[in-house]
This record gives sequence, structure tokens and C-alpha cells, in this order.
Amino acid sequence: MVQAAWEGTVGADEIVLVVDARAGMTNEVLALVAALQGRQAVLVFNKIDLIQPERLLELTERMNTRGAFTEAFMVSAQTGDGVVDLVTLLARRAPVGPWLFPEEEISDMPMRLLAAEITREKIFFQLHQELPYSTMVLTDGWEERDDGSVRIDQTIIVLRKNQRGIVLGKGGSRIKSIGWAARQELEGAFERRVHLFLHVQVDEHWLEDRGYYRAWLLDFEA
Repeated sequence: MVQAAWEGTVGADEIVLVVDARAGMTNEVLALVAALQGRQAVLVFNKIDLIQPERLLELTERMNTRGAFTEAFMVSAQTGDGVVDLVTLLARRAPVGPWLFPEEEISDMPMRLLAAEITREKIFFQLHQELPYSTMVLTDGWEERDDGSVRIDQTIIVLRKNQRGIVLGKGGSRIKSIGWAARQELEGAFERRVHLFLHVQVDEHWLEDRGYYRAWLLDFEA
């Protein structure tokens, strides 16, 4: 997955490094900064609403000494602070070019994969403080119905038994909330009614399973 991300920077119009301001300058962040030396990149500190201004100033000063970035932004994706300025910069820098896909096409990603990504996003929106990012969502079933709707069956794969309980929530309340949010976005994306069924499975070794990576069109060796 990491290699796939790095390969995506080759020929990219812009590189944006998003850093969790709460975590600060971890060894992983410092390694990324070192690897980006000599490349045109934008630094974004996210979650600034969760730290003190003094701490943010300290982080900014430390990063400025690295000299690896052309611009730096402080944003909160939750509140929207600073996001408009970032989007404006990226829009200004983006080169003019032809549309690569038809206007009505929402993504070049296969629909099954897009559906899985939407559900995975909702999981982390609701459980970002409790669940590690090593969580996979697979679209197991896709049934087109005569009334124009679609039934989607998905499996949420976690590494630990206790993580399964976190995703399910008390009395199944959390997975119902995740499913509702995912279904709302899926219906908007596919412009039709969606019947979404979610299941949670524990697989302690999924990170070493090639099949999961193939399902997400990723290189296992990366």
C-alpha cells in the first residue's frame, strides 16, 4: 500500500502531505519529509481544533527548518477552518487539461470498489479514535434488482475480536449508524436506491493475505 502511494506521486500535479497535528512530528512523518526533499510539496496540519495554538506554532517552526515545502496550511477538516484556502491554492496550481472521463461518470474506480471505499470512510469518520486504519471492507455481493435498486453485501474485516465489538457497538447500534451513513452516500453516488448489508469478520492475518490486496487493486509486494 505504501509503495502504491509513492508511485502515485510520480507525475502528480501536486503533492500534499497531511499531518495529524495532535501526533506531531513522529518518526514516520520525519521520514516522509526527508523523502520529499527536492519535490514541490504542500504541508497540511490537520485537526488544529484539537491542539493549543502554542503547540501548533512549535510544529510549524520545526517544519519550516526542514525547507521541504512550498506552502504550509493549518486546517480542521471537522470544522472547515483553513480548508477553503487550501482548495484555492490547489485549484490555482492545477494545470488546465481535457476532461479524462465523461461528466456524468463519478469515478473511474469500479463500482464495487467505490462502494467499499465509501463504507470504509464512514467507519473511520465514526470510529477514528477507537479503530486502527488496518481495517478492510470488501464488497462481496452486488445484485441488480428489477425495480432499479441494488443490493450490496459487504464484509468489514478487522484484526482483533475486540475491534469487532467496537464496529458492532452496543446492540448493533454502531454498525447500524455506519450502514445508514454509507447507504445515504451510496444512493447519492449511484443515483438509485441501495439495500446495504454489512457483516463484520475477524482475520488476524489479513494484512498478509494477497487476496485482499488484489480485491483493492493493490500490489501485495508493496
